[in-house]
Amino acid sequence: MDYDIIYIGSGNASWQGARFLRKEGLKILLVEESLYGGTCANRGCNSKALLDAPYEIKALCDNFEGVGKKGDFDVDWKALMKYKQKRIAGMSTFLDNKFKEYDLDVVHGKGVILDKHTVQVGNEKFTTDKIVIATGLKPVIPDIKGKEYLHDSTDFLDIDELPKHTVIIGGGFVGMEFASIIAEADLKADVIIRGDMALKYFHQPYVKKVIEILEKKNIRFHFNQQVKEIIKDENIEINNPDLKILNTENGINTDEKLRDPESKIDNKSYENAFTVKCESGLTITGDYIIAASGREANLEDIGLENVGLTYSKNGIKVNGHLQTDVENIYASGDVADTGIAKLVTVAIHHSKYLAKELLGQCEEITYPVIPAVAYTIPRIATVGVPAYIADESDEYEVHTIEYGKAYSIELKNDKTSEVKVIVDKDLNIVGAEIYAADAENVANMFAFIINKKITLEELDYMIYAFPSSSSVCLYKLHNIHYKF
Repeated sequence: MDYDIIYIGSGNASWQGARFLRKEGLKILLVEESLYGGTCANRGCNSKALLDAPYEIKALCDNFEGVGKKGDFDVDWKALMKYKQKRIAGMSTFLDNKFKEYDLDVVHGKGVILDKHTVQVGNEKFTTDKIVIATGLKPVIPDIKGKEYLHDSTDFLDIDELPKHTVIIGGGFVGMEFASIIAEADLKADVIIRGDMALKYFHQPYVKKVIEILEKKNIRFHFNQQVKEIIKDENIEINNPDLKILNTENGINTDEKLRDPESKIDNKSYENAFTVKCESGLTITGDYIIAASGREANLEDIGLENVGLTYSKNGIKVNGHLQTDVENIYASGDVADTGIAKLVTVAIHHSKYLAKELLGQCEEITYPVIPAVAYTIPRIATVGVPAYIADESDEYEVHTIEYGKAYSIELKNDKTSEVKVIVDKDLNIVGAEIYAADAENVANMFAFIINKKITLEELDYMIYAFPSSSSVCLYKLHNIHYKF
């Protein structure tokens, strides 16, 4: 055999564990068709975080409107984009150098499985004892007329100038996070959602709070809508205030004007315009259309049929050892259909677990509680037992901690931050729903508390750095402990 293990894909689902296998003396090959490091490093997490940060700061500045703010904080998107492109451009090279440092062999090209011990890349064939598929996800592009006019998240995260009026198809992570950037940039967007809720895996009262903020900033939402067609028009002007749309939000059909005379959304003339038509009759025109309807397993044309493996949009079915139906072939990260959230943190967990599994050191994979964050402005997060389950069970209590109201001075004049803490009958914390500017950090704090089973008494005994969002949130937990 040429190699002990071949990874198809070079993202976090592969190299995070592969380096440990190499350290143990196994010979490893990473096969990468695109940029080294995969989506998160080059086209996802890093780019989004860099572009989002100034708009997050802008929103924090607005907390001081009328109480000290002078002038406006404006973001220069073109300059920001140049900075982002410069920073991200070197990421693939940086990781390539890291792979060399870890003594991992790398070959660039599409990896195709010929049989359970052979992978072909271009004209070369490599033999291996085991194969790990770690090809991740790709954006879903709806199969509709005019789909060639759609842009995906990669396009938006590399656009030179923000559109005047964006139409976003989808209300998941991508759609809602991009809507927040557009809102803070004082531009317009329409968000078309197939179902009756956005961010369906998050606490809906908090999702609605985010939507209310976005609606005040020129973002419109259209629920229960199915897009059927996109039409490109040249030099179209949106200036018909009497055009009707069908509003099916909350299941109630009412006619309303596409352009409310008092709306902040002005009539615009676009050099290139695109009209989105929905099954209901709703039509919306903008100058940029984003497909944000989710992501699906990136598994086409890699030879799964040659070894008898099948897959769905959720990925390849695996057992508790991340093993597919072919005993020496494994799937790691987003491409593994495990029923667990498809997050980069989970992909890293898979990769590290699989390194131990392939060395014969592991039982079936287990998972700690997994925090998930929607990087809207403000953020919302969830970790552990969700509130909707707690509300329907006699096993839990839900306590609302409005720590923003109590500690707005310490929280940069943010009065809205709050958390819903879920406890069991013994008052052990088992879950949290968070609505706050830094919800991601508060979520990590609760993940630690839940995973380590830290009691309220232990939390109450500890001394924290003050002021800080974590300290004021933790301090308010004594209301649960002492039943205040």
